[in-house]
Amino acid sequence: MQSITENAALQYKPANNALENKVVIVTGAGDGIGKQAAITFAKHGAELILLGKTVSKLESTYDEIINNGGVTPAIVPIDFKGATPKHYQEMVASIEGQYKKIDVVLFNASVLGNLCPFEEIKESEFLEVNQVNLNSQFFMTQALLPLLKLNKSASVIYTTSSVGRNGRAYWGTYSISKFATEGMMQVLADEYKNTGVRFNCINPGATRTTMRAKAFPGEKPDSLKTPSDIMPSYLYLASDDSKGVNGQSLDCQPK
Repeated sequence: MQSITENAALQYKPANNALENKVVIVTGAGDGIGKQAAITFAKHGAELILLGKTVSKLESTYDEIINNGGVTPAIVPIDFKGATPKHYQEMVASIEGQYKKIDVVLFNASVLGNLCPFEEIKESEFLEVNQVNLNSQFFMTQALLPLLKLNKSASVIYTTSSVGRNGRAYWGTYSISKFATEGMMQVLADEYKNTGVRFNCINPGATRTTMRAKAFPGEKPDSLKTPSDIMPSYLYLASDDSKGVNGQSLDCQPK
């Protein structure tokens, strides 16, 4: 059964300027859902800070935003696998110096890892997946909090998965990282419930992306929704229309 909040997100029809004057960070902005979210946010007036590992992909997102008439975005290359807390602190200090504020953060960057039996998960892979999917978000959130707390209406959006709510055989590493992401969001939402910062998760569901193709190689891409199809929920959580929404985990494709 859909919640009132989830239904509002699914049916959300934003004003053209819904994100005007908002500074938005998107991680994993070079491809898939992250790229589409960045482009969509820019179309609604946001000023984007594009984070990701591959500069050429970030430049492609940058070019599309410019070609659509959006505000000139910033590109911040960062390897989430190798970044340390100091890297995030320095990055946020640089952002604060240039923008003075952050209104929205979409944590989208994730890696899948190999799907295999639990007892065959390699230590190196477990550490790498959780470094990208969980640790990077933890340290980056810590670095961003002082800046976010200055905002009267800031939104932090984490990306979850159905396997982050119900464990699934052979999805061990990825599933564990998403369970932890949901837990982190809930802790933050409770700690900051009386402030202007809200924390929520979003589950994109089965979407036509490179990661989905890796996980389900036999699936027909045309049977899946595109990243563009699921953007209403992302826009809703990024906008002030979701100002009272905190500690929720929303499905873009509820069953």
